[in-house]
Amino acid sequence: MTNPAEKVRSIFGERFQQEPLLVRSPGRINIIGEHTDYNEGFVLPAAIDKAAYLAVSLRDDDEIHLVAADLQEQYTTSLRELAPCDSINWPNYILGAAAQFRSSGLPLRGFNAVLSSDVPIGAGLSSSAAVECATVFALNHLLGTGLNRLTMVKMAQMAEHEFAGVKCGIMDQFASMMGKKDQLIKIDCRSLDYEYIPLKLDGYKVLLLNTNVKHSLAGSEYNLRRQECEAAVQLIRQHHPEVTSLRFATEAMLDAYVQPVNPMADQRSRYVVQEIMRLLDACDALKHGDVHKLGRLMFETHEGLSKMYSVSCKELDWLVNQVRRHEAVLGARMMGGGFGGCTINLVREEAIDDLVSTLAPAYEAAMDLPLTYYVASIDNGTEIIS
Repeated sequence: MTNPAEKVRSIFGERFQQEPLLVRSPGRINIIGEHTDYNEGFVLPAAIDKAAYLAVSLRDDDEIHLVAADLQEQYTTSLRELAPCDSINWPNYILGAAAQFRSSGLPLRGFNAVLSSDVPIGAGLSSSAAVECATVFALNHLLGTGLNRLTMVKMAQMAEHEFAGVKCGIMDQFASMMGKKDQLIKIDCRSLDYEYIPLKLDGYKVLLLNTNVKHSLAGSEYNLRRQECEAAVQLIRQHHPEVTSLRFATEAMLDAYVQPVNPMADQRSRYVVQEIMRLLDACDALKHGDVHKLGRLMFETHEGLSKMYSVSCKELDWLVNQVRRHEAVLGARMMGGGFGGCTINLVREEAIDDLVSTLAPAYEAAMDLPLTYYVASIDNGTEIIS
């Protein structure tokens, strides 16, 4: 099978008779720190070795010619008509990124682009952020606009907000743009300060098990969780005005001011307060090379997400429970917003095939769904290939 980089280079040459700039921008995982971002806590993502590949060249006119190699689709527009596309989604990730140059008062020219990606779509690995980051990075290079990476992260995030219509946090684009091989990124979601944390897996790999399900609860329940967390903060602020988010709350505050008044808000916010502490513990463990402790904390996170935050589902719980006592598995949890998607597992490399071959038929029998999987390595963020 032709790899995506060669695929876009070849198609670009045939279609546009030019040698393009070729950019690789990865998907991401989040090791620990789920639902902490909108509570001004920390997250711990990493870029992975599955990526979007974008071949780009500037034009001498104001036209934009896009090709989705994997879908065998094309889309053409112009700078004058630069707006979200209603009929198909994939152009919006590229167009939205391009539009950020104009809205930032930067020069923008017409361009040609060919896209291919091996980031699985719908698995919660941020395939859209990869495309947005690739586009901003490529245009910044070709237009000579001299933007730093953090500025490009923010532009890619706004592309998702304005053209894809998803009001995402900044983690996905941050991890895609800023990733480093064998390093996690501890991001402070309040200040956007960040620190690289080493991940030495030494014979273990990241295994993603895809439930192949997405329950319709996700959107409404996500909004409800945010409201429940905000309700807890408001109760605490009556006594501690300095507590502007759960980032600054303690379990003692929850005991005193939230639990007696609003037990549900207490349960949700207690998970978040505990998860912020788990992430800090995980970073400390990894700095000392203790991946076994990271694994234990991941299992704790899943329990919290399932029992306290109630964003898991029977398929995710089934997968985590099946691997919990497996000697080759250090840790596992659901990853992402919840109600479907993947579990993330730390598994001894030589045991992966046997584990999957055992789990897949059992999962299909139990859930009447196929189990798909991806093995991921921690890789560099957005970069020019050639």
